[in-house]
Amino acid sequence: MFNHGSHRYNHGVPNGGGMSGLHKTFGSQSHHVTQQQDHGLSNGNFGNHQHTISGSTLTSTTPHFTPAHLQNGTPEHTNSLSNPPNEHWAEQMAEAKRIESAGDKPHFYARNAPSVARLGGNGSSSVSIRADLDEHGERRKPVANGDVEEAGAWDAMDLCGHGLKSIGASVFRHYPNLRKLYFANNKLEVLPLQIGTMRSLTELDLSYNGLRELPPEIGMLTHLKKLLLYGNDLYDLPYELGALHQLEVLGLYGNNRLRRDYYDRVKEHGTRELVRYLREQAPAPPAPFERDWIKLVDEVENESERFTVCSWNTLCDRAATQAAYGYTPSAALAWDHRRGVILDELTHRKADILTLQEVDTESYNEYFRPNLATEDYKGMFWAKGRAQTMGDKEAKTVDGCAIFYKNSKYILLDKQVINYSQEAIRRPDMRGDADVFNRVMPRDHIAVVAFLENRMTGSRLIVVDTHLAWEGWFADVKVVQVAILLERLANLAKTYAAWPPCKDKELFRYANDDSLEPTPDPAIPRPTPAPSMHYDDATQIPMLVCGDFNSTADSGVHDLITLGSLSNSHTDLGTQKYGDFTRNGMTHPFSLKSAYASIAHWPFTNYTSEFREVIDYIWYSTNTLQVTSLLGEVDPEYMRKVPGFPNWHFPSDHLALMAEFVVKGRRERKVVEADFGPGRRTSRH
Repeated sequence: MFNHGSHRYNHGVPNGGGMSGLHKTFGSQSHHVTQQQDHGLSNGNFGNHQHTISGSTLTSTTPHFTPAHLQNGTPEHTNSLSNPPNEHWAEQMAEAKRIESAGDKPHFYARNAPSVARLGGNGSSSVSIRADLDEHGERRKPVANGDVEEAGAWDAMDLCGHGLKSIGASVFRHYPNLRKLYFANNKLEVLPLQIGTMRSLTELDLSYNGLRELPPEIGMLTHLKKLLLYGNDLYDLPYELGALHQLEVLGLYGNNRLRRDYYDRVKEHGTRELVRYLREQAPAPPAPFERDWIKLVDEVENESERFTVCSWNTLCDRAATQAAYGYTPSAALAWDHRRGVILDELTHRKADILTLQEVDTESYNEYFRPNLATEDYKGMFWAKGRAQTMGDKEAKTVDGCAIFYKNSKYILLDKQVINYSQEAIRRPDMRGDADVFNRVMPRDHIAVVAFLENRMTGSRLIVVDTHLAWEGWFADVKVVQVAILLERLANLAKTYAAWPPCKDKELFRYANDDSLEPTPDPAIPRPTPAPSMHYDDATQIPMLVCGDFNSTADSGVHDLITLGSLSNSHTDLGTQKYGDFTRNGMTHPFSLKSAYASIAHWPFTNYTSEFREVIDYIWYSTNTLQVTSLLGEVDPEYMRKVPGFPNWHFPSDHLALMAEFVVKGRRERKVVEADFGPGRRTSRH
């Protein structure tokens, strides 16, 4: 969805073994394989390793695994001789024997890479290797243009056949973006927990070691397509393997102590069936610790002006498919489960204001609105624009944006919906611009606006809830959507600044109120609501702009909101034409900042196996509001084993954001009395 910068490092690997780094750019003659010992590899490319099933005999080197070593003297459990292997299992057997045959000969994969095999064995000497190290110990190599290549630009690493007893910590520290790691025919007995940090791996070969178990962190490697564990001593598999939804080959041949049902399932039905079984049978893991609150301000001037807001993309049922979230058990993905967890989270947080995205029409009307009503919430909702062209049945599944507010605290003065595509085609300056019709029009995203008044203090608040286009290739559309939003808000704020005072602030109560709140003592006078606050200028009204903006901190959307303007030459706009926006640039009058801006390195708001970034925000007007507290991040220890959301405890792929604010005190204007001389001076007593 978004481009990510990859960290590149290139350091030596410990444990004393030779190392063959296989460069990430296949087929480039300028790239070569480097190593620490002379093994006859140099100036070669690493291509896709192709396996060909053959009946080659095993070498006479001492193998880690032979049929004679299996329990009861028979390979692959007791029924293997009577049942001929199917095609899937035959491939596993052939591949296992091929890897086993390498024995303690190092660099099995590198030697068999087609480009390496065609070249002569001009191994780099240890002297030349040492000369290529700089003072920081980083290995650097020249590239075609004469520049020094970035350190660590390696795609694969072959450490096979060195007799290594552990994977050095430097592999995890300096090569986090490896796609292929080969560690067969070594003496590894324990797979380090840090393996879960290498989330780019697509191939991992740990065959013919001494592994008896796998750590749960193996489930973090959701990009794996090949996990080879031939000839180990595994007796069980962690349920977390069920998260490896892209796995095509799980090599288990030769693990004779492995649970019979697992062994037979992969043998008879293949890798995907065993992965599915582990995923669906996995029990719910322990819940994480409660998210801590981060206190930013110790004391505030006016407690009555303190309020909280929670913003959350809840992931509508229609979008929560197994195809999109293959690492999630189907029971955890089911809407009946997820909506219950969402409601529990909302009622637990007890925020004064809720801004929710991806709530579908049916769920709002039949679930969230009635259930939140019992918690003192009133709400409003609009579906995306396409719902207007559908029948009632189809429209029920269309998602949109909802705002809920505590009825005992706020009065709703006005509500509006902003349909970005309709706003665009109505603009005279955009008529005739084909990009408006081809790019903005098909995106039917909206924003919902609520104008609220605090019953007791009289302060007013503009609350906005929006959801922008998600596609990375529509960066220009997202900028246009935000520009339209801010332009409309500027006009609405002018209207709201002149909004008449609210005359009736009394909270309506039913005659037979059966609430659990104690009956107020008639002898104690009830507080009198303050009059509605007057605003001389539109920007004096406190404002919150919340939602899923699908935009990172380096985007045009972020720049426009935080800087107050955006040049018409911004790269996100490309060459598209959008009327005055691309002729003159964009501006807005508000001073907006992210509530979480004070937290350095906030990890994510959207978390999946493919994407982990901050794209959701609670923007606030800095001249009228102050952030006092923030809901902190998820327990890091819990996240060490979570490849992506949603899961049992987090029902959406987005994280709920919550902030506490206080309305800043307004400085009263000094009354200046005209001086008309001694006879006209106002007397004071």
